[in-house]
Amino acid sequence: MQVVETIAAMRGARHGFEGLGFVPTMGFLHQGHLSLVARAKAECGAAAVSIFVNPTQFGPNEDLARYPRDLPRDLALLREAGADVVFTPQPAEIYPPGFATAIDVGPVADPLEGASRPGHFSGVATVVAKLFNIVQPTRAYFGQKDAQQTVVIRRMARDLDMPLEVVVAPTVREGDGLAMSSRNTYLSPEQRGAATVLFRALSEAERRFAAGERDGEALRRAMLAVLAQEPAAQVDYVSVADPDTLKELQRIERGALASMAVRIGATRLIDNLLL
Repeated sequence: MQVVETIAAMRGARHGFEGLGFVPTMGFLHQGHLSLVARAKAECGAAAVSIFVNPTQFGPNEDLARYPRDLPRDLALLREAGADVVFTPQPAEIYPPGFATAIDVGPVADPLEGASRPGHFSGVATVVAKLFNIVQPTRAYFGQKDAQQTVVIRRMARDLDMPLEVVVAPTVREGDGLAMSSRNTYLSPEQRGAATVLFRALSEAERRFAAGERDGEALRRAMLAVLAQEPAAQVDYVSVADPDTLKELQRIERGALASMAVRIGATRLIDNLLL
């Protein structure tokens, strides 16, 4: 497994592979990340992973400084998972002095996470575009847990004619349904138990949808009712939206994305299910 820190070294390593699957991460890896690496390796023949805590996608009062980091642990996990090359740049390598360009992907970045975290998706789109240009993958792999992020990246790749396929894999969950996330490490044992309310609320929407409910507002109310049963849960938003445009739905005709952001203590968690 090659570990490279510079753009030039990553481009040099790229020449060694015909097909290359790419998994962009911010590190502190969990089984969700590793499942993407395994799929990239199986489907493309080789897998590249980036580990970069991207400063431009964090707001001024967010957790950039305390975001969990453990590069030696991550590299050991990736070596065991069969990754072929790992790109671990420093911020100055990605954003050198004078860097001024940003990508705006339009309306899909405005609601939900975009409304709660202004500028977040411009930071995401810009760094992912840079990583795509540097790594030159044939396929790039993302998890469904970050649903709006996947919509943003697919839109960017399509609009800018990027020569790669964006693959979205199902959310990987703990045994009790909690979506795996690096931020779960912030939770105390009591908060960890409370955090399962997100999946319970989404599962209630899924149950009602399967039973024939097609009223978006009724599904949003059902999720809020479940969340209200957990005193530790502070709701940021609940949504039943079109999976492609992310516009809120009043009547579901073909399917929907049920999603939410909820604070458990000081930790903000997101989750979703496709209906």
